[in-house]
Amino acid sequence: GAPAQGGGWAQAPGNVPENCPKGLEYLAQVDQLLVKQKVEGFEAFTGYETNNKYEILNSLGQRVYHAVEDTCCCTRNCCGAVRPFDIKILDNQNREIIHLSRPLRCSRNWLCCCQQKVTVEAPPGKVAGYVKQAISLCKPRFKIQNAEGETVLRMKGPCCTWNMCGEIEFDVNTPDDEHFVGRVTKQWSGLGKELFTDADNFGISFPLDLDVNIKAVMLGAVFLLDFMYFEDNNKDDDKDKNKVSSFCFA
Repeated sequence: GAPAQGGGWAQAPGNVPENCPKGLEYLAQVDQLLVKQKVEGFEAFTGYETNNKYEILNSLGQRVYHAVEDTCCCTRNCCGAVRPFDIKILDNQNREIIHLSRPLRCSRNWLCCCQQKVTVEAPPGKVAGYVKQAISLCKPRFKIQNAEGETVLRMKGPCCTWNMCGEIEFDVNTPDDEHFVGRVTKQWSGLGKELFTDADNFGISFPLDLDVNIKAVMLGAVFLLDFMYFEDNNKDDDKDKNKVSSFCFA
């Protein structure tokens, strides 16, 4: 569910972990976050795709970061949800703490060359890890990797990622898929918001003692999921481009 409405910015953490990248101190003290995409009224009424904007909140409803997409208008409106993107995650002084980038790839998710990938840099210029789509005929699957490209977590979602009346959960497990670690949840935003905008809410949970770099990568996974499965959920002409098949072959 949604966090309590605390409002404002979270206070700077008092105890900074050793070797914690600058700006990620907030992540060291949380085990859950809420990512709220801001509703763009102009986009809702005109269909003109604008740069996405998000707020990243803690469990008290306080802002920890905010995020802005940095993509040209031609790319946004010609490529839609499959567009390449750069997303800047900023602190309360508008300093870029985390940088996310996704290259342009076609939406045929069953082809090896088309698997989606997001590079997470924290701080910008230093790779913290990657989110890589894995080949799957049924359920969406992803690898959470560290800076060396080693898979440290795996994430999988449901066969159908279109649900008008409930939450959609992507479970995060250990690399062997044996143990549950956390979850990314696409939250139900209400009928009007779901039908007439592509603004989404996501909850994310992970162990408190998880490496802050991997927490940053898991945060990056939220944005990839948003673009792949939910960015155009209200646009009939793009609906099928960004959904994996809902037919199981197993």
